[in-house]
Amino acid sequence: MHIRGLLHCFMVTLGIVLCASAAAQTGLIVDHHYVAEAVKRGAIIWDVRAEGDYRRGHIPGAVSIGDAGQTLRNPNTEDFIAHDQLEKILGQAGIDPAREIVVYGARASVIAYFGLYTTRYFGGDNTRVYHDGIDGWRAAGQPLATFSAKLSPIALKLTPRGDNYVSTRDVIARLKDANVQLLDVRTPKEFAGEDIRAIRGGHIPGAVNIPYEQNWVDPDSAAKLARRQVADNVGMSLKPREQLQALYSKLDPNKETIVYCQSGVRAAETATVLAELGFKNVKVYDSSWLGYGSTLDAPAQNAVFLNVGALNNRIGAMQSRIDALEKELANARNPNPARP
Repeated sequence: MHIRGLLHCFMVTLGIVLCASAAAQTGLIVDHHYVAEAVKRGAIIWDVRAEGDYRRGHIPGAVSIGDAGQTLRNPNTEDFIAHDQLEKILGQAGIDPAREIVVYGARASVIAYFGLYTTRYFGGDNTRVYHDGIDGWRAAGQPLATFSAKLSPIALKLTPRGDNYVSTRDVIARLKDANVQLLDVRTPKEFAGEDIRAIRGGHIPGAVNIPYEQNWVDPDSAAKLARRQVADNVGMSLKPREQLQALYSKLDPNKETIVYCQSGVRAAETATVLAELGFKNVKVYDSSWLGYGSTLDAPAQNAVFLNVGALNNRIGAMQSRIDALEKELANARNPNPARP
């Protein structure tokens, strides 16, 4: 074959590969190649980490509003803050849900998925999440910036779209609907009512429990990091697609799937994974168990009420121990205090 013919074949093949690569990146979860191209074309890159982490190094051009999980949620209910406040915060940062947005944090950050959920909740159809986040970006040898990037402030008017979330009453109304499946992504102890984080513990009747960490290559990575058994968080990368399909094989991708956790952020990750796997109607129960467990007329399985008296006793004992340790520390620092 002539050189020109070989070159033509090469270019055709390269074009097919590039098209295939681009097609593979049209989902909700993207890699560092996609992010690098998004930066070049002027997409909004949203870093959801705390301000200190952002300042120590972020993707060039990324904007920040600080820890998005704290900034955009009510500290008591853990639902969204008032919409006018959301409009002000996101608008001042130039984060417009109508534009292309890539959200990231640390690897496997559920707050990054919460950022994705937030923009889609308010009508954004062109937002994606970078699961491997700043850790994957750094490992890929990509550049970091330490100066704060700023976008021009905009006037936002946010309206919930209503098709990616459900309320507590929506969930209760669907409990006996055979076309709805409930997925609880909390820990097994939370699901069983042994770890109580609301007025009562337990789970929604009929829910299936698959902890969100099961999406990771090594579900025990966070615990191993805490115990210093591993040197990095690479195990928190997502499992290959076929393993994720096997993980959720007992769920019907054609049914409405409601995903919940304690307050919606862990649920946001699994909901995104399910959508990526082709589940057709996935919704996040944003109030999750914090809202459901506190709704006392909502039926629950393994229901156990929080013993407030016992909790106060434990807190009191802990405070006494802290006081004693602080006294010991003070004595150690000043073993020979001056006598009057």
